[in-house]
Amino acid sequence: MKRAKVVVVGAGVIGFSTAVCIAESLPLCAVTLVADQFSPDTTSDGAAGIMFVSKYPDIDLERQKRWFKDSFDHLLAIAQSDQAPEAGVMLSSGCQIFREVPAQTVPFWADLVHGFRFLTESELKRFPEHCFGQAFTTIKCECSAYLPWLEKRFRRAGGKVQQSHVNHLQELAGTYDLIVNCSGLGARSLVGDQEVHPVRGQVLKVQAPWINHFIRDGDGLTYFYPGVHSLTVGGTRQEGDRRLEADPAESEDILRRCCLLEPSLAKGKVLGEWVGLRPGRRNPRVEREVLGTQGSVRRVHVVHNYGHGGGGVTLAWGTALDALGLVKQILNDTGPPQARL
Repeated sequence: MKRAKVVVVGAGVIGFSTAVCIAESLPLCAVTLVADQFSPDTTSDGAAGIMFVSKYPDIDLERQKRWFKDSFDHLLAIAQSDQAPEAGVMLSSGCQIFREVPAQTVPFWADLVHGFRFLTESELKRFPEHCFGQAFTTIKCECSAYLPWLEKRFRRAGGKVQQSHVNHLQELAGTYDLIVNCSGLGARSLVGDQEVHPVRGQVLKVQAPWINHFIRDGDGLTYFYPGVHSLTVGGTRQEGDRRLEADPAESEDILRRCCLLEPSLAKGKVLGEWVGLRPGRRNPRVEREVLGTQGSVRRVHVVHNYGHGGGGVTLAWGTALDALGLVKQILNDTGPPQARL
């Protein structure tokens, strides 16, 4: 494997996961992560971080399953280690409930989480508006702790971090041999990907320590997930909405909906509100490309890894390993790095 200068663009959970995989697996490469925003100011920081995901329509199901398994195994190892408190990773048990029986009662990840089963009739009596449910144990990853933990791991592997704004990926071609694009919503401007669009999410942080199990409505809009220090209570999924300020009416509606599932939540203390823009896309983009640089005949190789929507935490490590594989392909396919004058 040849020496090369690699830059990863983006400091969310996809960016840092990918940067760690590259830096640890390719020690001969000099890896730099560049972003204009870092934790606690990334979209990932407010993510609920619970591990399960809807199926993407145009990606091979076995590939999606591998992404999920690789991510689950990675986070489970952390959850069962002495690093769990610092990394903000924990096992989490609960249920997902449906007003109508879904077309697929057993999701593709059912055999990868722990103890997947259907709720009994007795258990469903608690939710009179719902007729079907699934119970399982999965993993919750709190990115407000996990991202700083990943950054430390990246630096230990020799990685460098640079805070700066990138307008176009071509700006980096004169300095780096290979670019890894993990820019999330930023890919819309960085590479002109019009498929990427904002999906606004608003959640509350609530103190309710007596609630130990998560509940998620199958529509994905009403949920609460116990965490290390508080409950994440949501939510909204507003396509194309770029508002970053919290909407008091939406917070009130979120609490109302969640209290229908767990009445005791009305006694909880609201600690704060959070709004973020998920990088919506029909399918994540995990592939390689060659870009031409402006005013130069030199071309630059790019690996894309973005567009996960609400599945970023769930699939981050799996798609990072795929991106690492693409980086290895490029380094094996190309010759020695070009000299820069």
